[in-house]
Amino acid sequence: MGMPIRTRVVILLVLMFRGVGFALEPGEILIIANSEIPASVSIARHYCNKRQVPDKNFVAWPLGTHLRTTISRDDYDRKLAEPLRGRLTSRQFAGKIKCLLTIYGVPIIVGPRGQLEGRESELKYLEELLAQEKAKIEQLEQGNSSGSNNSSNSKITQLQSRIDCITGRETSASVDSELSMVLSSNYELYRWQPNRLMDGAAYLDLNTLMVSRLDGPGEDIVIGLIDKAVSAEQTGLNGIAYIDSRGIPEQGGAFGSYDQSLRDLAILTRLRTGMTVKEEQTEELFAPGSCPDTAIYCGWYSLRTYIDAFDFIDGAVGFHIASFEAVSLRDPNSSQWCAAMLKDGITATLGAVSEPYLHSFPRPSDFFARLYKGDCLVEAYYRTKPFNSWQLLLIGDPLYRPFKKGDD
Repeated sequence: MGMPIRTRVVILLVLMFRGVGFALEPGEILIIANSEIPASVSIARHYCNKRQVPDKNFVAWPLGTHLRTTISRDDYDRKLAEPLRGRLTSRQFAGKIKCLLTIYGVPIIVGPRGQLEGRESELKYLEELLAQEKAKIEQLEQGNSSGSNNSSNSKITQLQSRIDCITGRETSASVDSELSMVLSSNYELYRWQPNRLMDGAAYLDLNTLMVSRLDGPGEDIVIGLIDKAVSAEQTGLNGIAYIDSRGIPEQGGAFGSYDQSLRDLAILTRLRTGMTVKEEQTEELFAPGSCPDTAIYCGWYSLRTYIDAFDFIDGAVGFHIASFEAVSLRDPNSSQWCAAMLKDGITATLGAVSEPYLHSFPRPSDFFARLYKGDCLVEAYYRTKPFNSWQLLLIGDPLYRPFKKGDD
């Protein structure tokens, strides 16, 4: 039986939309600043001037007189999500905003929600079942038997997940990732939600917003993220790409898959950019001071311990695949990769504010492929990152387009 006409039409429309490659416009960005921190407002104004974002697309709300990293879930809902939702659904902006830009001074992390109400009996029942399964494991271990361990361990994992969902564990997120879902309703606040803009379906889901952040360890550094992006677009991004894989076989599960993506990125970069590419393919990292003229960097794995190997040129883009690297984003003395790379001069990066799990990161070859084809920074990120309402955030000018637009 042939494919129904309606199905064929839908597929053709999707392909057409994917091929068009919508380009984000300045008027489609809403800028969010903290009205109680002067630097937040001045950075936002500077961005508006540099990128010709209309004044009406700039909002500043009172979010604290100090540079707060974390905002409570209640304050997030009341002081940020609710007024933002009202602005986005107003006659002036409804359906017109595709991207949010949070500014230095806006909190970075939204705290966990509390325990779900009315679920006390269910919670008690699940905890009893969990205790029973753990007791079974102990009996098997005492009897030196492993015949049912796998089954019991699986049940324990499932029960613990249900308990965590009720109690509110793993319900914190980056503010930016949560804001992606601000127009969505009735989604479960536990771990992550799928990013419906992934794989080129951008703008087909009007309830998902792209979000980027201008932030870092100091006002001057944040201003530099804007100025360096604009300058690099005018001159072109030329330098050396440094790719740090670990030699893990592709068949080595998730770690092997991501390591292969880094090796693929090295090949792709040579083919698409003409840049010199230097690789580190062992468990060692690039040595301190060994990476001059860095334009592109991607690698892993040095948890919360930045290696000062790079001399980043203006416009440089890169990220380090590791957990917790954006927790101390504003600390000039932080050894975490995001803060340290920003201090060292990188123009755009991304990182996690908690444990995101490996599969939450964009695959390096996919993310940079989008940049090499000419996507702007925030489009490349949202077309390749798997989840929203979770731990990652993007740092940099959302409109930054380091490479000219090519064929989609």
